[in-house]
Amino acid sequence: MIPKPYRQMHDQFPEYMQAYEAFAAAAAKSGPLDAKSVALTKLAISIGAGLEGGTHSHARKALEAGCLPDELRHVAMLSAPTIGFPTMMRARMWVEDVLTKAAAKESTETQQP
Repeated sequence: MIPKPYRQMHDQFPEYMQAYEAFAAAAAKSGPLDAKSVALTKLAISIGAGLEGGTHSHARKALEAGCLPDELRHVAMLSAPTIGFPTMMRARMWVEDVLTKAAAKESTETQQP
């Protein structure tokens, strides 16, 4: 699921968004980390920066990269000593938002004939 504001940016500024996405892809490929490690790292950065939208986005991308739900939860929990327990709990709720939606989607897809 791509958020509406992101899609709107694509519609309004396609060249800008293509450049942004190329930059992000180049950054991901610039070192030795595999896709799963990159996804978990970007999730951790979003959590540390307090970015709800970024946390949601990178949690979704981490699942797409093959990360397990408990790995996403672990990343959130690891943040507590650095950003504080209450802030970690907020971030954990953001991760759970994504996991709940993903589980509901998976359940719906498996129930269809």
